[in-house]
Amino acid sequence: MFISQAHAAAEGAPQGGGMQLFIMLGLFAVIFYFMIYRPQAKRVKEHKNLMASMGKGDEVLTNGGLVGKITKISEDNDFIVIALGTNSEVTIKKDFVTAVLPKGTIQSL
Repeated sequence: MFISQAHAAAEGAPQGGGMQLFIMLGLFAVIFYFMIYRPQAKRVKEHKNLMASMGKGDEVLTNGGLVGKITKISEDNDFIVIALGTNSEVTIKKDFVTAVLPKGTIQSL
């Protein structure tokens, strides 16, 4: 009695379409692109432009919170020397510069 009903129910189950799977994967790919990849690529591009535009005498802010003036730029190995005060200098990678500050920012601090 129960066996015939179970067997009949298994044969009548509808098959899922493969097209729905591709539509869902495509939708997830579009969401991933616009929500994650595109904004991150934009930030990376802006940071590369910032690093390329730095010059000697610019006042910069680093990731560690240091504010100083660029005294030397080494083009071959991407390091810069920042003067923090009159007697102190720090050598850091260009990648750690967060922002180029307007002229006179150090004097106003």
